Amino acid sequence: MSTPLWTPSDERVARSHLTAFLEAVATDWDQDLPDYPSLHAWSVAHAPEFWLSLRDYAGVIAETWSGPVVAETAAVPGLQWFPDVRLNFAENLLRGRDPDTEALVFHGEDHTVRRVSFGELVEDVARLANALKALGVVPGDRVAGLLHNGPEAVIAMLATVAIGGTWTSCSPDFGEQGVLDRFGQVDPKVLFAVDGYRYKGRHIDTRTKLRTVRSALPTVNHVIVVPYSGDAAIAGDLRGGRTWDAVLADQPVAPVPYVSLPFNHPLYIMYSSGTTGAPKCIVHGAGGTLLQHLKEHKLHCDVQPGDRVFYFTTCGWMMWNWLVSALAAEATLVLYDGNPFHPSPTVLFDLADAEGVTLFGTSAKFIDALAKSGARPAETHDLSTIRLITSTGSPLVPESFDYVYEHIKRDVHLASISGGTDIIGCFVLGDPTGAVWRGEIQGAALAMDVAVVDDAGRELVGAPGELVCRNPFPSMPVFFWGDTAGHRYRSAYFDRFDGVWCHGDWAERTGHGGFIIHGRSDATLNPGGVRIGTAEIYRVVEQRPDVLEAVVVGQQWQNDVRVVLFLRLPDGIELDESRIADVCRQIRTACSPRHVPARVLAVPDIPRTRSGKVSELAVKRTVHGQPIQNREALANPDSLRFFSNRSELDV
Repeated sequence: MSTPLWTPSDERVARSHLTAFLEAVATDWDQDLPDYPSLHAWSVAHAPEFWLSLRDYAGVIAETWSGPVVAETAAVPGLQWFPDVRLNFAENLLRGRDPDTEALVFHGEDHTVRRVSFGELVEDVARLANALKALGVVPGDRVAGLLHNGPEAVIAMLATVAIGGTWTSCSPDFGEQGVLDRFGQVDPKVLFAVDGYRYKGRHIDTRTKLRTVRSALPTVNHVIVVPYSGDAAIAGDLRGGRTWDAVLADQPVAPVPYVSLPFNHPLYIMYSSGTTGAPKCIVHGAGGTLLQHLKEHKLHCDVQPGDRVFYFTTCGWMMWNWLVSALAAEATLVLYDGNPFHPSPTVLFDLADAEGVTLFGTSAKFIDALAKSGARPAETHDLSTIRLITSTGSPLVPESFDYVYEHIKRDVHLASISGGTDIIGCFVLGDPTGAVWRGEIQGAALAMDVAVVDDAGRELVGAPGELVCRNPFPSMPVFFWGDTAGHRYRSAYFDRFDGVWCHGDWAERTGHGGFIIHGRSDATLNPGGVRIGTAEIYRVVEQRPDVLEAVVVGQQWQNDVRVVLFLRLPDGIELDESRIADVCRQIRTACSPRHVPARVLAVPDIPRTRSGKVSELAVKRTVHGQPIQNREALANPDSLRFFSNRSELDV
């Protein structure tokens, strides 16, 4: 394509945060930086100066900013950023706002609308923070949330981290085992849980799940039940249970008891997909998360004071954490909980018009599904306030770029973004001062030396390879929970290229300086842009007496990935429709609706390595008609013929 799909106006560029930041850097460091590419080059070559400039530009509050940017004896991984700095994450999100300004606007699928001013938000955070202190929560304690994407989740997180607790969350649609696989590893002291939720017009009762989860978490001393869709009276049936309203009512109005803590103090525990076993518990620090999100919101997304930021997400996805940080950029958060296509495909655009959304965040799968539905929001909605549409979760295909500009909005900055839970942010994302090219992510994140390399670590342009980051950055995980010696951490990111972060994305650098993500370079499933670990499915199906063995892969299908499950059954057992339905029901119940396979097929044998491990990659390549380059590594290579040319996978 010879011309870009969109180019910002001179006026828009002039009033952007990025332009103001360029001018600040030019003055402070005596640099001639006329545009984004020059700023990016400088930020990589002078990363400490960049992060100091961002700190000043964003007005980050800290008890002290003395000391070095990085510890002198630092090594990668394990580098310590701002080792002498102490700050509080919640204080930076709640500082100095007009108390009458809206902080949170919540819309539920059932048309519930709630508005929380900054004054009310600060008051509720203060009450809950003091309540948590009274319950014995001290810095470093874990507090877990099994919550819907409503105001209580934001308040609970802010109250927890205000007093130095570490927050971790899942969405209520996770199955019992999925919740326990996560929370069970980190020993939370307090559990916040919703009493039910709504989806596709149905009430989903979570009381049975909550009883099971509570009984299986022995370290939990207190359960605070949030009333939403069910019966909060269940709090009385749970050991240490109380309702949200009762907890807040016990506390008088008082200031938020902020605790200043080290820059790298554990803020969040996030979870990997669980591909090869129990999900990894990824610990992110307060200061690194704050700086990374301020950079992305202000410089890459141009979030201005008073903007209204929306992201379609749940509390089980890192985009929820990313969304909440927009408070630090002085924005109002627009929250939605429910199905994005109920009762109509344009319900989220109804929300955008009603609330004057300026940043509309969604997934590539949503855009694809919207196009297939025949929706034309440009013809049915105003959408005049939307300046930026961001898309993540999976690659945004070129046809989806076309759809956005033809049928959603012509004059809009469309930013496909990519990063992940591992860094609680992005490696590649938008540039509000640059052009948008069809099918491309605009560029690498500031102060991050992102490249695409071949197997030898040589940089590639115009050819696919591994996405890497060749310099350290503040939002690298502090550590993995339970990984005392750091072996799992190093193995996850640094074994492939010594000292260089290898992210596991198969990507390509374009001639425009942008990026194309072709998908994951490992076996992780990504249906609808949601990362799913195969081990979570195995733990369900392989407990069944009628299943001997299983292998699950992602099949590329109609610009997306669909989950395909292969089962090896005992002799005399047939995989009929009734059995398939029962398998899918069990997966849905134990994991989530997103884990349910699109196809379930029977095979007489499953390929294994010589060490006995099921070879998912060999199955995946066979399903896609690709050659197996190292068949001798398999103990039973002839089994691959059972996965080749399956007619069931053509429909």
